[in-house]
Amino acid sequence: MNDSVTALRRARKLSPILIFALIFAVLILLHLPLLSLPYHWDEGGYFVPAARDILLTFDFVPKSTLTNAHPPLVMAYLALCWKLFGYIPEVTRVAMLAVASFALLGIFSLARRVANDAVAVATVICTALYPVFFTQSSLAHLDLTAAAFTIWGLLLYLPARATTARLRSSTANETALKTPGVRWVGCLIMFALAGLAKETAVLTPLALLGWELFCWWRGRKRATTPAYCLAPRHHVGWSFTLLLALLPLALWFFYHYERTGYVFGNPEYFRYNVAATMNASRILQTGIQRIWQATTYMNLFLLTGAAALALISRPLLDADEQRKRIEIPTQLVFALLIVVYVLAFSFVGGAVLARYMLPVIPLVILICVSTLWRRVRFWRLVIGIVCAGFVLALLINPPHPFAWEDNLAYRDFVLTQRNAAQFLSTHYPHARVLTTWPGSDELRSPELGYTDKPLAVVSIEQFSSAEIQKALSEKRQFDVAFIFSSNHADDLLPETVAQLLGGQIVYREERRGRWAAIIEIKSGKP
Repeated sequence: MNDSVTALRRARKLSPILIFALIFAVLILLHLPLLSLPYHWDEGGYFVPAARDILLTFDFVPKSTLTNAHPPLVMAYLALCWKLFGYIPEVTRVAMLAVASFALLGIFSLARRVANDAVAVATVICTALYPVFFTQSSLAHLDLTAAAFTIWGLLLYLPARATTARLRSSTANETALKTPGVRWVGCLIMFALAGLAKETAVLTPLALLGWELFCWWRGRKRATTPAYCLAPRHHVGWSFTLLLALLPLALWFFYHYERTGYVFGNPEYFRYNVAATMNASRILQTGIQRIWQATTYMNLFLLTGAAALALISRPLLDADEQRKRIEIPTQLVFALLIVVYVLAFSFVGGAVLARYMLPVIPLVILICVSTLWRRVRFWRLVIGIVCAGFVLALLINPPHPFAWEDNLAYRDFVLTQRNAAQFLSTHYPHARVLTTWPGSDELRSPELGYTDKPLAVVSIEQFSSAEIQKALSEKRQFDVAFIFSSNHADDLLPETVAQLLGGQIVYREERRGRWAAIIEIKSGKP
């Protein structure tokens, strides 16, 4: 016990730079087998081509892919890293791990501010090992960067424990209603950067503005700040400065509209992610999935379930005093943001991806870890079991359909794709290849890391019987077919595709349920 106290006291003396370096080094070691992987799915479909356009032409509106109006911060960051260190997957992966380290440093600082060092360390470990966070840490997507800036903005937004207690007095309340200081400016900058990383990050400042106005309204009726609200740090009029965090994103949308004629991306993108999602049954179904992702997904239920069970126990005593909980106003702010993200992403988002919830998943983990620390004597053992469960979820695929980027299934998929693409490049360099996305991009674009030179591709929508029959009826000319596992329920197995095409399987590889196959079409076929 004394050793733990001493370690925690030493941790307080560590500078943020040293903590960041430690986190970064550990993440690099944990992700070493993943650093050289070619680009996966949406990476190669949009984010990497868009970043490469910035690198080659300094144009922030993509030309090599259809623009979907995502703000350019992450892509510009990757372009800068490639300019400095070279265009290779390892640079991309390490650059994103630096962002993940920045996010974890923010989580550590936030947990330390609202709880204590022990909770902070455990929260960082749980978050880093949570499968969705772990895999997204090295992938070139937007959500983790948006989460990092959101967490840092929240850290600067929330007052420290001592400050909150001091502002509860009526005298302090009178003197506190003044112009916000440097922390407030930093908070707005972080929220603005989060919005420039991904447009949906504006949910946080909008939710906080709504909460501040509600608390102000309730305070006026009761002549005092409600106990469930954060103590005011400035006049309510300054709450509206949270809207300044939206200004850079608004300017980007205006620029995008001037360049393309679209505010929110090409019409097909808008239809898929917004227009087509607005029906009651889908919203209800997606809402249930979002709640599941925020509380249960990828063995998160081990942590949330343990915290729920811990609530039946009395708080532990330290020196005859109950261990302190995260203050109720702070917990309500966290809960508000979690609910807002669940609701918002029940309405929008064509794909119900777990990575969209990354800005609030660390808040769920922090609340649960703090509850265990406060109420469970052997809380470290429970955290150890939770972390073991996260590692198992990383390595073992769940029995239900899931996005492969949520655990290491994406590595199996990428490796089977790369090996099959290299087989094609070696044995059929001049063949016309029948395939579907993302295989079509992988074969056409050597910069994605699958082939050394582009191959001729004949594209179909998916490997269904209808699509293959359509290709045959249109007498499309192709020599081989490159097929692979997907999440489409009606996609066919290699043997069935070979029979339909009148060909034979010349290559097949499978890794933990992910497979790729190449079918050579017999002479005179199709």
